[in-house]
Amino acid sequence: MSRISAQARLVYRREMDAARKADDSLVRWRHLERAHIVSQPDPWLHTCNHAAMLGLAVRQRDRREALGQVVRLFVAAPGSMTGR
Repeated sequence: MSRISAQARLVYRREMDAARKADDSLVRWRHLERAHIVSQPDPWLHTCNHAAMLGLAVRQRDRREALGQVVRLFVAAPGSMTGR
């Protein structure tokens, strides 16, 4: 069940879109991080955000970040559902 407002959902979509369009990887990460903050109350959006972060980490060949995102993918949805 989503506990995210329509406004927060709009912010999430804008940040994810900006991350996709950003040319610079640091800018991309900043947008993904902002999207992550607003997505946390929604299990689906939160999980999608971590999947996007995993994709970026893989493209950058950042093994440490990729492994961290894999772990987070397993805890993101349950954590959001339980409010943690």
